[in-house]
Amino acid sequence: MRAFLTGATGFVGTHVLRELVQSGHHVRCLVRHRGLLEHECIEWVRGDVTKPESLAGLMDGCDAVIHLVGIIEEHPAQGITFEALHTEATANVIHEACEAGIRRFVHMSANGAREDGVSRYQITKWQAEQLVRQAEFEHWTILRPSVIFGDPGPNSIEFCTQLARDLITPYPLLPIFGSGRYRMQPVAVEDVAAALARAPELGKANGQTICAVGPEAYSYVIIVDRITQGLGQKPKSKIHVPVMLGRLFVFTLGRLGLIPITPDQFNMLLDGNTGDASTFRNTFGLMLKPFTPENLAYLRERA
Repeated sequence: MRAFLTGATGFVGTHVLRELVQSGHHVRCLVRHRGLLEHECIEWVRGDVTKPESLAGLMDGCDAVIHLVGIIEEHPAQGITFEALHTEATANVIHEACEAGIRRFVHMSANGAREDGVSRYQITKWQAEQLVRQAEFEHWTILRPSVIFGDPGPNSIEFCTQLARDLITPYPLLPIFGSGRYRMQPVAVEDVAAALARAPELGKANGQTICAVGPEAYSYVIIVDRITQGLGQKPKSKIHVPVMLGRLFVFTLGRLGLIPITPDQFNMLLDGNTGDASTFRNTFGLMLKPFTPENLAYLRERA
């Protein structure tokens, strides 16, 4: 298979690229700057998913597209918005895939994506999904990962690394919004990458929107404790901040970038992030790596 991969240099993308190459596929990677990894099965092409003219002809000769590009935080002054990077970018990639005659399309969305989402992040992810469903590909799969954990490498960051750097390491007393009982179901990047790499050729994945979650859900308080233990430390004491007070701080200071959480992220945190892992596990034949301190030991080097 000749796969066209967007987001190849990102946290998830580097793992997907590795999976594809190890499976013997040729991968054409879209980047804005030159990729670093040299391999006979990897081809780097320059383009920008927000600039459709830059994509012209880049997918010619490919059999499938695996589209990973997305953001968790906006920077409007730089043109980095949810609408631009989720909805419009996906439309651009789909258009060029159709122009190239590609009939297989795999799209990474997000757990919680829905029309009436609690954040513009979720809503624009859902809008992008709709574009995929309406494109009439012969084979398509939408994967909706929950919070993804795993070693991001030296040049990237993921949820656990960021939480360790911005909250757990600097503060002796950890602030928790409300009760902290809202639940999350972290999924290992290795499992997400394996599913994305297998999806273009897997008949069971065709026409499916699949929730990609880990084997167990935990309260946010337990999540924070597991990350702390992954750092090699004992769980810290917490102070519970009333939700209304937390919302006030986030919707003022968060908009200005003065605290490490945005209003969208605050809403999604309280909304929770869980699902049924059975379809994900069974469709792709995965064992699902658990969210344990041992599997978070990479934080000692990265955070």
